Order: sequence, then C-alpha cells, then structure tokens
Amino acid sequence: MPVAVLRARAYLSRVAEPPAPGLAALAAEVGAVEAADRVRRGEVSERVAAETAARRAVERADADLATAAAAGVRLLVPEHPDWPGEPLADLAACGVPDLAPPVALWVRGPGSLARMCVRATGVVGARAATGYGLHVAAEFGAGLVDGGHTVVSGAAIGIDGAAHRGALGVDGPTVAVLACGADRAYPAAHQGLIARIAASGLVVSEYPPGSVPARHRFLVRNRLIAGLSAATVVVEAGLRSGATRTASDAATLGRPVLAVPGPVTSGVSAGCHRLVREGAVLVTRVEEVLEELGPIGAHLAADPPGERRATDALDPVGRLVHDALPAREAREVGWLAREAGVPVGSVRVALVDLERRGLADHRNGRWQLRPERLRTGGGG
Repeated sequence: MPVAVLRARAYLSRVAEPPAPGLAALAAEVGAVEAADRVRRGEVSERVAAETAARRAVERADADLATAAAAGVRLLVPEHPDWPGEPLADLAACGVPDLAPPVALWVRGPGSLARMCVRATGVVGARAATGYGLHVAAEFGAGLVDGGHTVVSGAAIGIDGAAHRGALGVDGPTVAVLACGADRAYPAAHQGLIARIAASGLVVSEYPPGSVPARHRFLVRNRLIAGLSAATVVVEAGLRSGATRTASDAATLGRPVLAVPGPVTSGVSAGCHRLVREGAVLVTRVEEVLEELGPIGAHLAADPPGERRATDALDPVGRLVHDALPAREAREVGWLAREAGVPVGSVRVALVDLERRGLADHRNGRWQLRPERLRTGGGG
C-alpha cells in the first residue's frame, strides 16, 4: 500500500468527525491523496468545508500512524484488498447522510476484516441486561460461530460483552467496533475482554488513536456494526436505545433484523417487542437465527423437543377407546364401545394394545384406565 495513500487517509480520518458524507464522497471520487490536498487548501465544496473547516489545519497523520503501530493498530483503507468493500458499499449506496461510509478504519488484531465479514452477524442489546438476556446472548454468540458466522458487536457492558464471550468461548471469530480509538479499552471493565478479542479477532474503530469515547460516537459507530453484518440480532433493548438504533440502521441498509422476545413487563425487552411489531423476525433459539440467515432450505430449525405422552403413539381408534376408559369403575367392552362410538371388535383390539402399553387394566372381564402412579412406575 503506497505510503502517500495511508498518510492521506490518516489525515482524512482525523480531519472530520464521522459520519462525513461529503468527505467520503470526495475521497471516493478523486482519490484519497487528491482529497486530502484539496481539504488542506480549502478548495472543497461547502458541504465538505463544513465537515473539515475546524480541523483541516491539524496535521497528525505521521504521529497517528506511529502511535497506532506502537499499540499494534494498523490503518485499513478502501484501497487495500482487506477492506470489506461489499458489506460497506450499502452505506454509500443508501444515500442517508448519517449512514455514510468511513474514510478509513483503524484495526487491532490478526483477523482479516474482509474475510470475517463474509458471514457476519451483529448481536446487540441493552447494557442493563437481565440474566436471561446475558444467557441468550452468550448462547447466540457461541451458536452463530458454530454455524460459521463471525459475531460483530460493540464490546459494551451487558449483551454486547456476553455475545463476544460466547464467541470466544468456542474459539470463534468476533469483531468489536469501538466508539473510541482502537488503542483504548472502553469500557475500562472490559479491558481484558477487548484484549482477548484483539488477540484472535479484530477491534475496529473509525476514530484515530487516542480518541476518547463520546455519547454521539456510540450512535455513530452503530452504523458500522449494522454495515459490517449481514443481519442484526437484538437480544434485549429499551424503546429508545443504541441497540434499536443499530436495528434501524440495518433495516435502512436492507439487512434482516431479528429480535428476541422477553417478558411483556420487562422494560429492556420493550424495544425488541416493538421491533417485532414493525416487522423484525422473532427468534428464540440460535437455530432460528441460522435458518433465517442461511440459504433457502438450509439450516432449517427443528421444533424444540416437547413433552412426550404415552398416548402420542396411539392410532385414532386407540385414542377414542383410551378416552372412554373410566378411571374409578371398570366397565365391560360393550359399554366402552357405546361410549367411544367404535365397533366392539375394534374396541377389543384397541384394549389389548392399551394393556400392552400400560394404559389400561383388565379386571374380571371389565376394563378401566390404569392409575397414573402405575403407568409412571410410581407404584407396585
């Protein structure tokens, strides 16, 4: 990669606060080096000038690249083959200014972002997550990895962290998108988690090294989680939250949005329920997520195992006769035939089968329902 391109992209990365749709479009049109020169000279459109005027005199490209290298961070640019061009193309194509693509990404870790995003799924949710939500997020993180997906999230407390841990727990790929420099660990409580992600996956940010987190930057980075992911799963979320914002960004990009239901009394599930009402796919198991994301006919989710009853294997006549059997007083075959509406001969055949299955007792020429405690092995 030409050093001039890296220096130009590093300059552009710092000169405007993301998202900067005008600057991104200019760099795509004339190239990074020419775009950087025009910004320095102030020979840009009003739109680009508004995005860059406050910082265009800040020349820290070489310092940022050196700081990044010292922290194990590298600058990934659209001109590099590892740039996830196809996933991020929708950010430019959608025409929504708030979803403009980044001019560069600072990444830390050994992973290839382009390869990791071939099959990537965002898992996001509430910081103030419940035990239920944390369990589901971890299960989804591990299950998605087992299904061949990369887990993308924001490394935040709560659902994000649980999803990352689920992926790491099965030695799977995961990407953390930060709202600060990739050389920083935020939140501080997740310093160890972010280090683990950087050791095997990728920590990603569009902010230069040393950049501090700010409230608006969390909302801005959410578009990258949605953009890098083929679909977004929301595990728990309030009505107004960063997770629902990520879901909204994904929907704008035409990506599937999936939501996990919770108790109707839970505020941290209210956002998920509204997403479902607005068209998100309701999912309760990772198998259902894989079914939704896979090719048609692949990864079909089987129904969860339910309680089997002793009568499940009976044919229609057997069920009628079983329903007619009295529990307290044994009856003769003729009575059972009238009660069940089945011919006597068919009743006799059914009774033999019911006795063999331990569902009926024969006493002195009469029949009755075998007591539950005997059918389940509770008596002698």
